Amino acid sequence: MVSLKREREVDVDDDDSDDGVAAKIGRGRVVEDRRSRHCPYLDTINRSVLDFDFEKLCSISLSHINVYACLICGKYFQGRGLKSHAYTHSVQFTHHVFLNLHTLKFYCLPDNYEIIDSSLEDITYVLKPTFTKQHIAGLDKQGKLYRAYDGTTYLPGIVGLNNIKANDYANVVLQAFSNVPPLRNYFLEEENYRGIRRPPGDIMFLLVQRFGELMRKLWNPRNFKAHVSPHEMLQAVVLCSKKNFQITKQGDAVDFMTWFLNALHGALGGTKKKSSIITKAFQGSMRIFSKKLPHPDLPQEEKEALLMTEEYQEQMSESTFLFLTLDLPTAPLYKDEKEQLIIPQVPLFNILGKFNGSTEKEYKTYKENFLKRFQLTKLPPYLIFCIKRFTKNNFFVEKNPTIVNFPITNVDLREYLTEEAQATEKNTTYDLVANIVHDGKPTEGAYRIHVLHHGTGKWYEMQDLQVIDILPQMITLSEAYIQIWKRQESDNDTNNHTGV
Repeated sequence: MVSLKREREVDVDDDDSDDGVAAKIGRGRVVEDRRSRHCPYLDTINRSVLDFDFEKLCSISLSHINVYACLICGKYFQGRGLKSHAYTHSVQFTHHVFLNLHTLKFYCLPDNYEIIDSSLEDITYVLKPTFTKQHIAGLDKQGKLYRAYDGTTYLPGIVGLNNIKANDYANVVLQAFSNVPPLRNYFLEEENYRGIRRPPGDIMFLLVQRFGELMRKLWNPRNFKAHVSPHEMLQAVVLCSKKNFQITKQGDAVDFMTWFLNALHGALGGTKKKSSIITKAFQGSMRIFSKKLPHPDLPQEEKEALLMTEEYQEQMSESTFLFLTLDLPTAPLYKDEKEQLIIPQVPLFNILGKFNGSTEKEYKTYKENFLKRFQLTKLPPYLIFCIKRFTKNNFFVEKNPTIVNFPITNVDLREYLTEEAQATEKNTTYDLVANIVHDGKPTEGAYRIHVLHHGTGKWYEMQDLQVIDILPQMITLSEAYIQIWKRQESDNDTNNHTGV
């Protein structure tokens, strides 16, 4: 009898202790059930209904403890003991094969024995994809199309994200960051952040875990379908942002990106002085020259007297940034002979003039007015531009439809650096890698994104589940809102770059 069985170490699930596992236990070891390798129900598994993108909750009890997926209908059930929901489901519907979503072990119910079969490995890989260093290193060097189980072909990384209700504002930001190689590579390998210690009760690390899981799903070459639902990622966003960002209500992509970058940086143990992968990839620095202005209603003599005092002299400060805000000129809407609106256009270099060290702009606060000018002192490996399209006041939000004319490659930012920085910064030329667009009215509207696939050199447009290839010259015709630019050098540079 012993010759028919192979012994293995005990590895008991939380709910295994009293559910009558079909195995013999002796001297702290479990003897494998002979049926484990000869389950007759494996051909009843229906891979086309399996979807592991949603929250791992029992469909009846809504508990997240000991949840099993039925591999015949795709539903989630709790436990596998005699009175558990999974056990009852197996008897009621004669569905026999289940997967523990935590331990990744397969079981046959109601007989209650573990199934050991290498043909099931593709299912565990879809649930929890893993990437070797070698695989990650080759991601941007090839453009091989993969075929999903449902028959559709796709490029890993160029995968649609489901718009659950009104979350396209978050989808485009997640897609953009998915195509920033150092950020993507960091999150593809769980080892990079698994050991980070957080204070007890800190929920923010959930954001890191869910973003890592989403990256691995987006870049999975063995998906069952050619799209991914960001459901668990967005639930973490709702929770960690204290409902400032929601799935059911349209949000602003810049507001979300700002919060998300800072939240990830903090959750990864980053501080103002301590760097993280976020600051290594995106953080630059600038000088801000600020001069206080007298109140405009004061008499001229009083204004001149105030301007001579120390309080009204120009002050210089150093500041870091994760993105640069570019201001659009006020948009006069011209009409042609046929009374049709002509949308104004502006070159990118005109609005970059804000950072040339000499352009002054007035900033008004509740009590005081300031004149400010800016000059860059350090450029990051990946530079984010936010084009300020929306103006909010007490009553409504206005959108500036001005089209920004920009080249896709070879944008040189050397002239916006201080003289000292020009001497030390070796490469100041950037190429576009992601372009987020807002279409339609300010408070409604929809988002889409253009991304460069590094392996093929081709551009793709993604809007929710729709993915199409696009000509580069079409990108410049859109109402760009957020752009990510990559410095022209190897990605390895970000490994040596330390955050300010």
